[in-house]
Amino acid sequence: MSFVKIKAVAGKEFYHLVRDWRSLILAFAIPLSLILLFGYALSLDVEYIKTVIVDQDKTNESRDFIRHIKSSRYFKIVAQEESVDAVNRYLDHEEVSLAFIIPPDFTKNLDADRPAPIQVILDASDPNFANTSKGYVNAFISLYNRDLLTDYINRQGMTPINQPVDGRIRVWFNENLISRNFIIPGIVAVIIIIAGALLTSLVIAREYENGTMETLKSLPLGAFDFLVGKMIPYFLIAMTDVMVAIIMGQVLFNVVMKESFLIMVSASGLYIMVALSIGLLLSSVIKNQMIANQTAILITYLPSFLLSNFVFPISNMPKALQLITYIVPARYYISILGDIYMRNAGFTAVWSNYAVLAAIPVALFTINYLLLKKEGM
Repeated sequence: MSFVKIKAVAGKEFYHLVRDWRSLILAFAIPLSLILLFGYALSLDVEYIKTVIVDQDKTNESRDFIRHIKSSRYFKIVAQEESVDAVNRYLDHEEVSLAFIIPPDFTKNLDADRPAPIQVILDASDPNFANTSKGYVNAFISLYNRDLLTDYINRQGMTPINQPVDGRIRVWFNENLISRNFIIPGIVAVIIIIAGALLTSLVIAREYENGTMETLKSLPLGAFDFLVGKMIPYFLIAMTDVMVAIIMGQVLFNVVMKESFLIMVSASGLYIMVALSIGLLLSSVIKNQMIANQTAILITYLPSFLLSNFVFPISNMPKALQLITYIVPARYYISILGDIYMRNAGFTAVWSNYAVLAAIPVALFTINYLLLKKEGM
């Protein structure tokens, strides 16, 4: 290994980056845009469900039920209609996702101590949204029933009956149940893939297309020095993107890591090495910039987004896909980020993921090194 040769190769790559403004845009503008887009647009929280109400009873009891709906932060009443037919129009035009229909005998049934059914219509075109909304509706009605029962017992002068099971829920790690707390750290994995694998997938292929690879092979330059020199500029760019993502996550979205900053930086460094090694290996094997770039997107960006436990839980996937996720590096990095940002876990909790992230670039770098040596470098 020669530091002079590594410096020369890195300097050449830096010079190319400065001249190629498109690469700089890809390296900085797109990651920053993704942070803003995912941070503000992508949210799995369900609040203020657009609701229409049809009150056919028009009594104090029905109006009290509607007041309870209005006081809940989970429902946003868009309209109150007289006819049930209007509900179809609201749902068909996607103006609301939920409808409460209070029948004309609602109060009559309550006064007679009979069940008082209320029809609830839910738009389930988005199953995840519908399941969450259904849970909110069930919880709301249960709470309303408890309030009615408490009022009845108080009026009768009876002793309140204690419920046999008292569930006291305490939320850990993400106390406010805010989806941004895991979306913002997860997007860092996608940013590194973009700044790492996609950019480096062009590096060696560009040398082959420009006809300069043969010149490089004729120089007293080893494969190790060549690969390390090519990695350095993109490692610094990717690490800069990570730092910017951390700052933006804290300033704009109030997402703050709970564990050591050093653990975060070291884990990011390993994952950057994974991304760079994948990109350089693709570039060496394919030798065509366009095909190498498209291949990098298919085998890095998409799996990192879909098969890493970022947006879609691995536990809900078919068994075959669950096995495939073990070869997706983002799975291990996102697991580390979750421990750092939400669980306040130390190095002892994440060392196994560290070991995998450390082994992958070593293996990929070795394969790339042997390929270049075989070609005469």
